[in-house]
Amino acid sequence: MRTAALQERRNRQILADIVRTYIETGEPVSSRAISRRFEEILSTATIRNVMADLEDGGLLYQPHTSAGRVPTAAAYRFFAQEIASQATITVNDRDWITREFAGAKTSAEITERAGHVLAEVSNGLGIIVSQPLGKTVLEHTRMWLLPDGRVVVVLVSPGGNTRDKILRPHRRFSQPELDATADFLNRHYSGWTLEAIRADLLQKLASERERYEGLISGALTLCDPVALGDDSALHVHVEGTAQIVGTAEFANQAQLRDVLAAIEEKHRLVTMLNACIETPEPVHVQIGVKEISESGENLAVISAPYMRNDEVQGSLGVLGPTRMHYERAMTAVAYVAQLFSEALSKP
Repeated sequence: MRTAALQERRNRQILADIVRTYIETGEPVSSRAISRRFEEILSTATIRNVMADLEDGGLLYQPHTSAGRVPTAAAYRFFAQEIASQATITVNDRDWITREFAGAKTSAEITERAGHVLAEVSNGLGIIVSQPLGKTVLEHTRMWLLPDGRVVVVLVSPGGNTRDKILRPHRRFSQPELDATADFLNRHYSGWTLEAIRADLLQKLASERERYEGLISGALTLCDPVALGDDSALHVHVEGTAQIVGTAEFANQAQLRDVLAAIEEKHRLVTMLNACIETPEPVHVQIGVKEISESGENLAVISAPYMRNDEVQGSLGVLGPTRMHYERAMTAVAYVAQLFSEALSKP
């Protein structure tokens, strides 16, 4: 992202210093404040001229005639893409995050600690989104018949992550049938995703109907992601909502209510974070998040995919005010995604 105002190295450095100063103070930045921290000796008049060029280029604005300048969304994008993306995680943050993850054994514990870390570094939300149910890897399943004919299906994934659903199938099953179906799935499909299981069952049913029809028809019914309620919005872990409430960007109560309502409708968060999986960057940054709310222009999202044995399992990240410490947040998101992936990949 290089406008005419950013062609010169000096202008880029001054803009980076303005963004850093504004992030630290929350106050419009004056030319005098920049001259004190700039590596070269420049007069305040020279810096004012550069700031005027940056303002003309849409990178800064002046809230009042006598005030300093404030970064625009374009300035934050420049800072995230060209400055913060080069940062490395600090030793203190690496040690702190590693300590936070220490001792977490189950998928739920790992998720909770990841959410806490991400909320802390962003002064916003820490969000972890798991893959839709069809992408869930099955380690084993259990099934129970209820007295009214409904069936409890429990799906256990590697790492101990459990999802359960009560189904009302189109025909009545007996408990021995459920036991046989669960045993068949556990023996033949452990390590498969539900999508892949369903595709293979359909192929077997088409080619060997007489041999498999009864067993496979039951398995198709009882492990169908649609029947099990494949709603990825139900598998979102969010921490840090109180920190959004306290930010200056949302002093306007109407805007705050708008954003909080969007957070409650978790499918918007899922759509937003899962978009990062399709991007080539290891850490994706979006300044202005209109997907979740009209008031989302004051928010930024930093996200990364996490893996299990080189297969994408979901995404995690932070949603916070545009005035956030990008270098810290971006390096923390990358490191948390790495630790999360390593934890999920352990046998």
